[in-house]
Amino acid sequence: MNTGPLSTRKRVVIRKLDKGLIKGFLDPNSYLGSQFEVLDRDGRLVQVPMSDVKGVFFVRDFEGNPDRAERKIFRSRPRLAGLWVRMTFKDAEVLEAILPNNLLDVSPLGFLVTPPDVYSNNLRIFIPRSALTEMEVLGVISDGVVRRMSQRAAQERANATSEPQFGLFAANSPHEKQ
Repeated sequence: MNTGPLSTRKRVVIRKLDKGLIKGFLDPNSYLGSQFEVLDRDGRLVQVPMSDVKGVFFVRDFEGNPDRAERKIFRSRPRLAGLWVRMTFKDAEVLEAILPNNLLDVSPLGFLVTPPDVYSNNLRIFIPRSALTEMEVLGVISDGVVRRMSQRAAQERANATSEPQFGLFAANSPHEKQ
């Protein structure tokens, strides 16, 4: 485990498949391996195999708000850019989230997602692939920037579409030989 300053470690709550919880600090640069090494709140180094983990929740604080009912699905189309996904866990729990629409951000071990409830204690969640039975892409959300073509590009496009298309294949029918 990286022994860098504690300020580089993030607060996490690890939910295990057996319903157990581990609260502690995790180095965000070294968590993608066969196991997680967490410095718990008592100062012990705890190693958790990835196969036992349901999710690693990067949180604002360890306690959260126990009176708040957290949303697990989006009520309407998400505003964040990315892939809108629905994940089904081995225990049949369903969670929707936003996954970055960038292949460089996807790990073969799991998915770092943004949960639907922006006001919850959970900032991001790492979901191991081994904890899921199904993942469905519900939509692709753009970054919301409207891209307009310049007037010149629009004119060039209009001119290109008004010309007849050139043939790519040998003419097969009588009216194509004209």
